[in-house]
Formats: sequence, C-alpha cells, structure tokens
Amino acid sequence: MAAAALAAAMSHAARAQAAWPDRPIRLIVPFPPAGGTDVISREIGGRIAAATGWNIVIDNRPGAGGNIGLDAVAKAAPDGYTIGMGQAANLAINPALYPRMPFDPLTDFALISLVATQPNVLVVGRNAPYRTLAELVAAGRARPGSLTAGNAGNGTTGHLAGAMFARAAEIEVVHVPYRGAAPVLTDLLAGRVDFFFANPLAVKGMLESGDVRALAVTSATRSRTFPDVPTVAESGFPGFEAVNWTGLVAPARTPEPIIDRLSQEARKALATPETIARLAAEGSEPFGSTPARFREFLTEEHAKWGRVVREARIQLD
Repeated sequence: MAAAALAAAMSHAARAQAAWPDRPIRLIVPFPPAGGTDVISREIGGRIAAATGWNIVIDNRPGAGGNIGLDAVAKAAPDGYTIGMGQAANLAINPALYPRMPFDPLTDFALISLVATQPNVLVVGRNAPYRTLAELVAAGRARPGSLTAGNAGNGTTGHLAGAMFARAAEIEVVHVPYRGAAPVLTDLLAGRVDFFFANPLAVKGMLESGDVRALAVTSATRSRTFPDVPTVAESGFPGFEAVNWTGLVAPARTPEPIIDRLSQEARKALATPETIARLAAEGSEPFGSTPARFREFLTEEHAKWGRVVREARIQLD
C-alpha cells in the first residue's frame, strides 16, 4: 500500500510538472516600480511571456534593502508559480550587513539564471582637478584622509565599491552617505565631495552634458554604455571588479525540470537584440547563465562582499 501511494504521488507530481504552467507565474520584484530592478524584471518577464505564451505577473514587494520581497519568494510554495528577481544587495551584501536575515541566500533558493550586471561609474565634478584615476589616487596618497567619497546610502554597491577601491589603492577616504544619488551629485558639483561611484542611469545625462567627468567603471571590461571610459582594472588595479547584478530565483525544492525550463527561456530572452538594447539603455549587460553557474557565482559574490563589509567595518545606520 505504501509503495502504491508513493507511486501515485510521483505520478501526480509528474503530471503537474508536465502541465506547468497552467496558471499565472508571479514574479516578485523586491524593489519599487520604475526602479532599475523593476525595469529589468519587466523586460525579461515580458520577453519570456511573449516567447512562451505564459502569463507572468509582476508583484512589487519593496523594503529592507530587498529582503522583504526575497523572503516572500523563499517562503512560497515550491511549485514553479512564484519566482523572484534577486540582486547583489539582498543575496550577497545584506547577509553581512544585517544582524539577522529572514532567509539564507545560499540554501533557501533554487537559482534559475543570472540576468544582468551593471557597473558603477566613478565620477568627479566638472571643476575637479582630476582627469584620470591615477591623478585621483596621487592626490589621496599625497594628502591622506583628504578625499571624500559620496555614496547613495550605507551598504549600497557604490559605497562598497568605494571601500574596495580605497583598499586597493591604499588611500584613506572619508565616505559620506546620502539618501540617494541626487543629493550626492548636488554636492559633487558644488565641490563638497570629491568623487562618487554612481549608478550609470544617475549620471548618464550629466556625463553627456559635461557636468560630471567619468574616470573609470568598475566592471571587468569596458561598458557598452561608456566605451571610452577605462575600467578600474586597466587603470592600474588588475582584477578589480565591483558590479551590481540581478538573477532569477525560486523557492528551494522547486522541481528541477521547471527550473531548467525557466533558465532556458530566460537565457533565450537575454540573447535577443531587443533585450540587449534595452539593458544597454539602463547601463546594464545581459548575463544569462545555467543554474549551476549562478550557484558558483553567488557563492563567490557572497564571500567577496562579506569580506568587504567586515574589512571596511561597514554598518547600517
């Protein structure tokens, strides 16, 4: 009887997976509408839906640096009808910043595919004396503790990129947190802070107008959006890389065939010229991957950002 019950359960699960999806798939975005993560989520969700005929519904659940939305994903039924858009912040950085996390990023999710990466852009004001990264570093070494770096908030990738850069360059930098990019840029133009590791969207227009000057990007290779701007790595700091990234996740124990199908469709969507162009407009690069590669990447990023937070002694306000 037990064997018959097990066989029946397995048969039912197999039929359910074969019929999947037979209702809408909820894609939880752990940040507000119209933000960078939301834009990328709607782009990839829309492309997958158009290619497959699936109904993918965006559900914005902002709060706690992305933890609230991802916790909803972690605690959802592992049936393939709830997925989420994870990010460097909530999967790799927050575990080192928050004294308690509502989920374990390494065990509570089935990883589907990486989606995109986005570098920070190191910018200075138009009247700043620095024309290259080398000149900025030379000034920091000549006057220890004199350089100030604005950031859009404690624990953001821009803040952590600045801390990584200061350690790599062996200079002492005063980090000044703000509530968002706009007030940082106001003070950067006024000369009240020296530099800013900015989100590409926040500074693209100001770079085009000449109000700010880009010295470097933090990706391993040059950005498609800013091809004339050198990387930090090629400017004298080999191996330097500090990027924001996004990736699709599902609750742990979601059936592997469903995860594999979602991964395949995500990678197809990311390879379309339309998606590549849309991401480039946001300063991002497509970064589709297998679930196994995503697992490997997340493990590396979790360790890297945890080390940066501990070594720089970064704490939330």
